[in-house]
Amino acid sequence: MTQQSLLIYNLPVLFNILNEIKENLNFDLYQIKKEEITNVNKKTYGNFVILTNVNEKLIVSKNQIVFEDKPTKIGYLVEKINLKLHRQKFSEHSKVEIGGYNLDINSRIISNEENSLKLTEREIDIILYLKDSKQSENVENLQKKVWGHNSNLETHTVETHIYRLRKKISETFQNDEFIISSKSGYKIL
Repeated sequence: MTQQSLLIYNLPVLFNILNEIKENLNFDLYQIKKEEITNVNKKTYGNFVILTNVNEKLIVSKNQIVFEDKPTKIGYLVEKINLKLHRQKFSEHSKVEIGGYNLDINSRIISNEENSLKLTEREIDIILYLKDSKQSENVENLQKKVWGHNSNLETHTVETHIYRLRKKISETFQNDEFIISSKSGYKIL
């Protein structure tokens, strides 16, 4: 599971309050100083949110919550932090890199630097299944894993979907080798 962290900047009293209840929090808690802000990264903190006050609002980070100096219920603040971390995690997991392409699962768009293509949900499922597969996948495996059908059903549905997907990618990206077919099945390189 990805680490989730709350970095509190220039709010020592709030840090002390949250530190007292940290065993009830769904994120790690850190107090950071001004000189540490430029070194904040995902590698060290995982998904993170920086909590600041109005006077210390940071320009360098979109991952921040600005704490108003008015009274706030601690439960509301923790809920707001958890929501921000959850959205960040969801957004991060919705983007997949495949070769020279970026696949946004939420918007169902595959793109490279020049072009983008809208895909169907089934096409996304096919791409993700083939991407995660170590070897070529035959039509029967695709039927079972992507469609959830028994192997005694007709295979034309799978073949038609693969054909149309390959054609769309070829027309948009001029790439005939995104999905490779062989005697043993289909594979994404």
